[in-house]
Amino acid sequence: MWNHLPKVKYILQSIVLQLFLPAETLRFTGETKCISLCLTGTKWGLGGTCVNVGCIPKKLMHQAALLGTAVKDAKKYGWQIPDTVSHDWPTMAEAVHNHVKSLNWGHRVQLQDKKVKYMNLKGSLVDEHTVRGLSKAGKETILTAKNIVIATGGRPKYPTNIPGAAEHGITSDDIFWLKKSPGKTLVVGASYVALECAGFLKGIGLDTTVMVRSIALRGFDQQMAGLVTEYMEAHGTRFAWKSVPNRVDKVSSGALQVTWTDTQTGSEHKDTFDSVLWAVGRAPETKALGLDKLGVQLNKQTGKIVVGPDESTSVPNIYAFGDIGEGRPELTPTAIKAGKLLARRLAGQSTELMNYDNVPTTVFTPLEYSCVGLSEEEAEKRHGKDGIEIYHAFYKPLEFTVAERDASQCYIKVVCEQGGTGKILGLHFTGPNAGEVAQGFAVGFQCGATYSHLIQTVGIHPTCAEEMVKVHITKRSGLDATVTGC
Repeated sequence: MWNHLPKVKYILQSIVLQLFLPAETLRFTGETKCISLCLTGTKWGLGGTCVNVGCIPKKLMHQAALLGTAVKDAKKYGWQIPDTVSHDWPTMAEAVHNHVKSLNWGHRVQLQDKKVKYMNLKGSLVDEHTVRGLSKAGKETILTAKNIVIATGGRPKYPTNIPGAAEHGITSDDIFWLKKSPGKTLVVGASYVALECAGFLKGIGLDTTVMVRSIALRGFDQQMAGLVTEYMEAHGTRFAWKSVPNRVDKVSSGALQVTWTDTQTGSEHKDTFDSVLWAVGRAPETKALGLDKLGVQLNKQTGKIVVGPDESTSVPNIYAFGDIGEGRPELTPTAIKAGKLLARRLAGQSTELMNYDNVPTTVFTPLEYSCVGLSEEEAEKRHGKDGIEIYHAFYKPLEFTVAERDASQCYIKVVCEQGGTGKILGLHFTGPNAGEVAQGFAVGFQCGATYSHLIQTVGIHPTCAEEMVKVHITKRSGLDATVTGC
């Protein structure tokens, strides 16, 4: 029997192998306990990707960039600002790191308060009920449990076919923990990670270039993606479109020389940078777990675990959720909620499944972009061009007026079903505080919001969000969608 194996140190109801989820997710009740094992022996504190090298430091550095823009705006509002204002990376980095460390400590306290045993070990599966953990000193601990839950997240990838890429480059895991400024930076990739990093680097005054192989923000509405990159270009971020890097070399000055090819013309280019940041995708942390020996089904292309609606894998009593689940959004809030619901099901307290439909998200680029529901492309694919109606508006935030800021890319798009009450299929918004705007509208999605509901809603004036409930011009009409008046 699985619970009578030799070298067993702990017998539990459930073991959770996790890398990035906050303690609240790991809550079990009654006699059930949970153990968290660190997959790679990382030096991060508790909290994983989001807390240590993702959402939290990213948003704080994004805020640093927004404050730089606010300083420029302040002059127009009467503030006496010195002509020369500079940013100090070490000061920002220390403040961000201190906050992250406080969150690490807070998660550890939460685990203790909830009587969750935390073990900082490198874990791998022995069989469907047994986990082997190794400490840094090489001490082995064997744990058995009725259920094993895998939530090990992912890590940024390095390209394997580009000489010097891994040797001289960094990833988003690194950028947030640099104690010195990265200086002139090349960001390779055009995912939301790439654009967010490039956005705050340029926003604090660094020379920044983004190298794009094909399109920006793949998987997002492409009209909105275009507005995001147009705004970045208009505010000084350089883009090397349709370009692929060939090699990275360190030159005598210590700088990094990057050679790349323009795929449209076939011409080769070179430039030097202080840092090269690779943002070319993420890989799930599944290779070192020994899943192949157990017959846990993986997607051979992505390396992710194939999961069912209840987060179950192909092996009974082994579950997986978060970024390592095939087809799951790589978003912290979805993983947290999925983890909570799974914990309740395993504890016999609930049968509720995670709803992965209409999950809202925000890209924290200099001009923020938030969305929920379908892109225009996906809506047209599912319902046909004549089966959807798109309401849209270009608007100017009031705070942009006195500051004389260009609002050409501030835009709202509401994608609806054609006919009837016009069920809303997708909402898209670029502008200040986009996430704060979209969060409330995301609630409407859960309630089956329609275009009728939207226009019956009274706006809060003067806000950017109110423009959402005023949209009345359709793309089909061809009329000018620019908002006028106060």
